[in-house]
Amino acid sequence: MEASSPGGAGHCLAAFRAGQKAATYASTVLLCGVLLCGALLLGSCKESAAPPLKVLGAIPDFSLTTQENKPFTRESMLGKVSIANFIFTRCPTVCPVFSMKMQRIGERTPASIELLSFSVDPAYDTPERLTEYASHYQADPARWHFLTGDPKLVRDTVEGALKIAMPDQGASEGEVPDIVHGVHFVLFDGKGRIRGYYNSDDIERIDQLVRDATSLARQSAK
Repeated sequence: MEASSPGGAGHCLAAFRAGQKAATYASTVLLCGVLLCGALLLGSCKESAAPPLKVLGAIPDFSLTTQENKPFTRESMLGKVSIANFIFTRCPTVCPVFSMKMQRIGERTPASIELLSFSVDPAYDTPERLTEYASHYQADPARWHFLTGDPKLVRDTVEGALKIAMPDQGASEGEVPDIVHGVHFVLFDGKGRIRGYYNSDDIERIDQLVRDATSLARQSAK
């Protein structure tokens, strides 16, 4: 048998060492990639993690009436996450858009979250008129409550407790009252506490409302 030449052995050794270096380099690159991905993922989680929602107040006892002419009180809210907005049926401008946004929020959130629309023209907005208005938005009366009642009680609840302005500046053309009311959504937890105000004209805030309401609903379900 012929002995292997020194040159052939040298080539084999060089190839072996080159292979080792290549394997070490590949392992290093892979490890760096894993660490980088982990760091990016951790950073993304930290950035996306929302701070805990503050308690901004609590709604006091009240007694209003739904579009089905049923009583609705603070007790009706307990145990359920709720989102509120403020409308009136004769409003030709802001309210239809505000109600469409509420309808969309309802489609994007769990069915356990209730929707509340307080009328800021309660003397005119009877349950019958609210029922007709609600029909334009396919509102499920079991989930979406349109609320009216004694004007003083409504004002005390909307302005006094929820800090949403509803000044009546009289009638404008066509005898429609010029009611300049707030356009923020209000988020309540299952204890009737206010957990956030969200500008309905800000798409990012509406997205945040959907996330916050869904998170509260999941916490309540535990």
